[in-house]
Amino acid sequence: MDWLQALILGIVQGLTEYLPVSSSGHLAIGQELFGMDSGEGKLAFTVLLHIATVLSTVVILWKEIVWIFKDLFKFQWNEGTKYAVNILISMIPVAIVGFFFKDKVEEIFGTGLTVVGICLLITATLLAFSYFAKPRQKENISPLHAFIIGIAQAIAVLPGLSRSGSTIATGLLLGDKKERLAQFSFLMVIPPILGEMLLDIKDIADQGVSAAFGGISPLAVIIGFISAFVVGCLACKWMINIVKKGKLIWFAVYCAIVGLAVLIF
Repeated sequence: MDWLQALILGIVQGLTEYLPVSSSGHLAIGQELFGMDSGEGKLAFTVLLHIATVLSTVVILWKEIVWIFKDLFKFQWNEGTKYAVNILISMIPVAIVGFFFKDKVEEIFGTGLTVVGICLLITATLLAFSYFAKPRQKENISPLHAFIIGIAQAIAVLPGLSRSGSTIATGLLLGDKKERLAQFSFLMVIPPILGEMLLDIKDIADQGVSAAFGGISPLAVIIGFISAFVVGCLACKWMINIVKKGKLIWFAVYCAIVGLAVLIF
């Protein structure tokens, strides 16, 4: 992989981590187009890009993160504590998938782009349903809704099924407020992604960093990380505004076109 390919993949990861179009699906498509195989540091580079986008989430939503921790350390049942409990509840389904089905999910990632195309079409359908549905609005995200949104996040481990699209669309179908959903969706993913990254980093450390990154030069690694972080910051802010305005239908159209293109070509 050269620096230009790393730049493109970093931009793709930064954008698609937040936009409801599936970062895993687009990274798989990009890596396929660039002819990357599992021996060229694909896992290590993907982990690096995810670290960059997690950091961009922390940078953009740092006020909300500080608010949650401040309320937690008051040791009272307050709004920040309720929010933290909802995040913990939302993590239960993805933790079950991670502990019991991790190997099965990794097998699916190695089966080619057919699964990606199908899942992109499912993402498009879910976004379309959430756009046209008009459920009764709820003031706050309840623990039950947090769990259901967590189930959507767990299912979205499949490549091509957008995590942000699945969680936000599920919340909209449940009637949760648009203003709260994008923020909750981005915050709820931080703990499970960090947990998964720690396991992947352990695997990378066991191989040795140079061996894990294979044919990827240090310059390409740095450029990929910086581009994913910078674009991730911009995309995170952009997506929060898009959800507030309820303009997800265009992403449904995009996912349908890309999904069909992947299946056809």
